[in-house]
Amino acid sequence: MPQLGESVTEGTISKWLVAVGDQVNKYDPLAEVMTDKVNAEVPSSFTGVIKEIIAAEDETLPVGETLCLIEVEGASSADTAQNAPKETNEKVSLPDTADHSNKKRYSPAVLRLSQEHGINLETLTGSGGGGRITRKDVLAAIEKGPQRDSAVHQEAPKTAPPSPKADMKKSEPIPTASGDKAIPVSGVRKAIASNMLRSKHEIPHAWTMVEVDVTSLVAYRDSIKTEFKQKEGFNLTYFAFFVKAIAQALTEFPEINSMWAGDEIIQKKDINISIAVATDDALFVPVIKNADEKTIKGIAREINELAQKVRAGSLKAADMQGGTFTVNNTGSFGSVQSMGIINYPQAAILQVESIVKRPVVINNMIAIRDMVNLCLSLDHRVLDGLVCGRFLKRIKEILESMSKEHTSIY
Repeated sequence: MPQLGESVTEGTISKWLVAVGDQVNKYDPLAEVMTDKVNAEVPSSFTGVIKEIIAAEDETLPVGETLCLIEVEGASSADTAQNAPKETNEKVSLPDTADHSNKKRYSPAVLRLSQEHGINLETLTGSGGGGRITRKDVLAAIEKGPQRDSAVHQEAPKTAPPSPKADMKKSEPIPTASGDKAIPVSGVRKAIASNMLRSKHEIPHAWTMVEVDVTSLVAYRDSIKTEFKQKEGFNLTYFAFFVKAIAQALTEFPEINSMWAGDEIIQKKDINISIAVATDDALFVPVIKNADEKTIKGIAREINELAQKVRAGSLKAADMQGGTFTVNNTGSFGSVQSMGIINYPQAAILQVESIVKRPVVINNMIAIRDMVNLCLSLDHRVLDGLVCGRFLKRIKEILESMSKEHTSIY
């Protein structure tokens, strides 16, 4: 199982693209894997023949776990047999010289599963390399029944942090009536639910909002959008102007571009803007890398390309990695005020709401202006209201000064 994101610790096999006996070349896709960050194809690292598929579809495995076995060209049958893990129902007594160097190296998936079911990992025999205990070992112990260590079973709820997936499993049955429709939860929806629940469990959310007068920006963009589309071949959206202003403000307030790391706060050097792109049944957050170094035109091009990849299902893992701050264009469907859930492990997310015409008092006179709300959700462990207020104020200043006279899109 490859690592398909910086904070990704496990992945779920959504579909196998090969079968036992198939000949594959290096870099051929083997399976589709889904994480809370991305759906991606796993390429083969070798040229050879598929000898065994170990992970089943819909099975979740930690990063580094074996998915399948490939007999590579030039390898003898004896070599393959020697290296292949064999499953058996018989108990095998390992000699005292067996390698147990990895027995106590537990993956996050193994730890979480053992805590949820009260399994004492010290009592299990690991089938992984160096005696490492795998997810399959824990599942086998669960199936055997109540062979649990009582002390661990009693104390784990007191010491273990709350598990989002465990909480999801504890939901009470919902009463149904005739005509109700039960819709199975897809793997993508499960991943989104798990990530959102983790964010709300671990991050103390707070939020604040400012309203911005973007009348000059709207007039400028509307005056050049047709010519821009004919010249460049893609749309110049309002969103590109907002992303540019936010990236500029992040350079001036680097505290916002940070992440919580337990006993320290990591202030990220690069400004990589994650943008939320929705499909009919899922939400993805591809990343505009080094957004502060790009022009409005460059940002508009990248927004267009990433959105096309999402909707075509061709988004790669690399497109989703490295994000340091998220911007969500909630205004695209008419929202005027919302509080976003922070994209873990980032420290903030900004909702750009719909631009609407409203009556505004200017110099004691009422005028019709194009107004937009910017809503910032923040991790209160990392950020306080003062710096966030100044950050939003700076974005407001940048946006309200954007016009034909003062702003270049190139």
